[in-house]
Amino acid sequence: MAFMTTDYSKNNENNFTPLPVGEYEMLITQAGERASKSGAESLQLRLTVRNDLDAAEPNTNGKYHNRIVFFDNWKRKVTNQYDMDSLQYVLEAAQIPEGTPLNSVDDFCQALLNKPVRVYVKIDHDDEYGDRNTVAPWNVKKTNYPSVTHKGKSGMTASAPLTDDEVANDLPF
Repeated sequence: MAFMTTDYSKNNENNFTPLPVGEYEMLITQAGERASKSGAESLQLRLTVRNDLDAAEPNTNGKYHNRIVFFDNWKRKVTNQYDMDSLQYVLEAAQIPEGTPLNSVDDFCQALLNKPVRVYVKIDHDDEYGDRNTVAPWNVKKTNYPSVTHKGKSGMTASAPLTDDEVANDLPF
């Protein structure tokens, strides 16, 4: 029995064009550090267009729910530090209480995980990668819809934390 048979007929259905410019209601579905091929480090947020606002936001969320935009905050070469002033906009938009101590990058990431935000998405042209979406930190704002019923791939609401059993059952080994 074959593992699979090639069938390229559906490949054109996947349109990987950037999201149109505009404001979207999103969830921060992943946060963490990463490094580029050249070794430059960034604190990356994965923003997912919420799928629970099709009727409320028909021209944005309704058309593009579940699409993903990556938002990078690169370490500055001179200081080898992240631009913490810019990240304050994201923390405020995610409604992290004023004065909350974040002692590490991990604390920062955990504080933002699954928080709803409203994001203005732009399109920038990159010579290497073509047109792609970008987000500036000051374009991340407080959500207009704080009650979240977004369903992730597992069918769980995004704000519900996974239990140890659910994580173990989702592992491929």
